[in-house]
Amino acid sequence: MTQPLLQAADLRGADSLSADVVAGLAGLVEALRAQAATAAGATPDLAALGALAQALAPSAGGSTNGARVDALLAWLAPALAAVNALGPLRPEREAVLAALNGVLGDYLATTGHPLAIPMQFRRGGRTLRLERHAMRSRLAGTSPKLVLLVHDLCLNDLHWQRCGHDHGEALTAELGYTPIYLCYNSGLSVSTNGRILTQLLESLCSQWPEPIERLVMIGHGMGGLVARSAFFHSTFLQRGGLRWPSRLNDLITLGTPHRGAPLERAGHGVDLLLSAAPCAAPLSRLGRARSAGIRDLQQGAIRRSFVGDDAVLADLVPLPGSVRCHAVAASLGTASGSLRTRLAGDGLVPVASALGRHEDPDLDLGFAPERQAVVHGLGHLDLMSSAEVFALLRRWLS
Repeated sequence: MTQPLLQAADLRGADSLSADVVAGLAGLVEALRAQAATAAGATPDLAALGALAQALAPSAGGSTNGARVDALLAWLAPALAAVNALGPLRPEREAVLAALNGVLGDYLATTGHPLAIPMQFRRGGRTLRLERHAMRSRLAGTSPKLVLLVHDLCLNDLHWQRCGHDHGEALTAELGYTPIYLCYNSGLSVSTNGRILTQLLESLCSQWPEPIERLVMIGHGMGGLVARSAFFHSTFLQRGGLRWPSRLNDLITLGTPHRGAPLERAGHGVDLLLSAAPCAAPLSRLGRARSAGIRDLQQGAIRRSFVGDDAVLADLVPLPGSVRCHAVAASLGTASGSLRTRLAGDGLVPVASALGRHEDPDLDLGFAPERQAVVHGLGHLDLMSSAEVFALLRRWLS
């Protein structure tokens, strides 16, 4: 579904690929090669290594950055190939693939590369077929209360399982929700992902095995922007005839940069997100090349995207008035610390941005006071595993 909905900001050609992109991919390839070399019984593929050496060599003979990137991606494709649907999950592979899509996903989608992640609903890391009987069989028991969890930039659905905790599964055990997890190419613009999601949600809700009594969306970081974008675009698709928006009861954002993530503008932040993926540290150099998704994260854009470096502040999109909207911000500082440390944020998103606040009242999103909270002593990734955050979810969704 992704390709027909690409926008101008997603159309990233080979001429936009810098030496940083080449170096970042080369570093990832070297890390994966070293990992494979330590595997039991691993034997080198001399032909593949020869092609790889040529790709890693300094540009010569008219070879362009684009050609070298394509050669490196050609080596990565089989190394990160999807496993059989019945085969064992490879979380490390999934994490590296998600990181690669976060920093280069717009180029992968533009070129139709097989490493581009298609948007899909998943459960337990497996794609969920949007057909009533298939879902009833696969989920082994569904609830009229459905919660959709939407991950952050460079992450995937499996990252919701962190430190022995999963907000979705915990909501099942305590409140009887059925959790569904979104997996998507976070390097595409937020607006593109929002438009794709609004159509997929309609299919999910129309095929859900029983009438939906309560629909909830929880977005972490960029996931909150994608969820808001999906609701915004739902009013324009099929002449506003989609049914799922009227069923949405609650939208909860965790560390979402509603007013942007200024640390990204300084070239930081992507490193923090990439730390969740083994071997992906070299990709931080690609973050400097700024995928469409990274540019949107910088500005908190959900309605329109930015082409090249023309970063014009997106029009303010209000919160959906028919939905209970909640916002959680994290701060690395303690509750008793200085005002500066308490407001600094979670290492990626400032507190004010995560709560949608702005000094100009016309630009303030206006989350209700009882539907916003700040948790202290936590970083951005900790929002997915915090007991304090789950206590808020449980209270809001009871």
